[in-house]
Amino acid sequence: DLALLTRQLGTLIVAGLPLVDALGILIEQSADRKCQSLLADVREQVRGGSDFSTALGNFPEAFPSLYIHMVRAGEAGGVLDHILFRLADFLEKQQALKHKVTNALLYPAVLSTVGTLIVTLLLTFVVPKITTVFANMHEALPWPTVVLMAMSRFLNDHWLLLLVSTAASAAALQRMAGTETGRAAVDRWLLRLPLLGDIVRKVAVARLAATLSTMLGSGVGLLQAMEIAKRVMGNRTLESAVAQAQESVREGESLAEPLRRSGEFPLLVTHMIAVGEKSGELESLLQRIALIFEAEVDRVVTRATSLIEPIMIVVMGVVVLFIVGAILLPIFQMGQMIR
Repeated sequence: DLALLTRQLGTLIVAGLPLVDALGILIEQSADRKCQSLLADVREQVRGGSDFSTALGNFPEAFPSLYIHMVRAGEAGGVLDHILFRLADFLEKQQALKHKVTNALLYPAVLSTVGTLIVTLLLTFVVPKITTVFANMHEALPWPTVVLMAMSRFLNDHWLLLLVSTAASAAALQRMAGTETGRAAVDRWLLRLPLLGDIVRKVAVARLAATLSTMLGSGVGLLQAMEIAKRVMGNRTLESAVAQAQESVREGESLAEPLRRSGEFPLLVTHMIAVGEKSGELESLLQRIALIFEAEVDRVVTRATSLIEPIMIVVMGVVVLFIVGAILLPIFQMGQMIR
């Protein structure tokens, strides 16, 4: 919504409309009452003499810091329409990247949830009714059947305890992740995971490079751009590395060297940033880094999805085969006894 609104506003300003009139048109054509109320408040402040960026800054829940700083730079340079189009492109790319990762992880999550639910229902309701017959057999049962009966008995006897402990563990993890220390620990752990860690790192690098490139191209200073860009990475460990690099840049060091020392960024990133700083083409090199790592995220996610789906199907098939086999083996034994 914000990307669409930004592009429409840029188009109206390019057409020669004053900002107040352009905001009025957006208010009229918006179908969302909350959006209408928000834009009306912004328009009234602009009409009262406030800068557009200052008016937006009074609504931080709707307009992020990056948005406000870029609008302020556009106002100072007299290129607000150009900045709005850059902002719209940036927001659309970030949203597309987010959707790409989310959609790729959605299918495995749904499949694992449904599979776990089905197996739990089988063990809780179906298996006990069938295995009651086996309990009266005087013959020794096959080990798969013994294991299955034990699992079913455990679930039926302790389902409430399992439910409560699972809910308590989830609540404790959520509360821990809500603290700064807990969130930092979770983020460090995520980066160490074999496949997910690679995706998280590449997404964060793509966001950092795209944000820095967009802000530097809009006239925002490097230190200020780093302050805002580190907040969009979504990982406390990488944010801390950028914050330390920011302090080094403030003391006169280059950007590439402290990022390289942190050990958290791929060598390709630090090499390209170093080249950009030496050649004076840092903005374009950062944009190239963003494109490279967005493509890498797409490639890794596609490959991971293509591997995860068959693996999960095979695992679920093995589980179902074990349950069916554990039920059928005693039946075969009973048939042999009758003969």
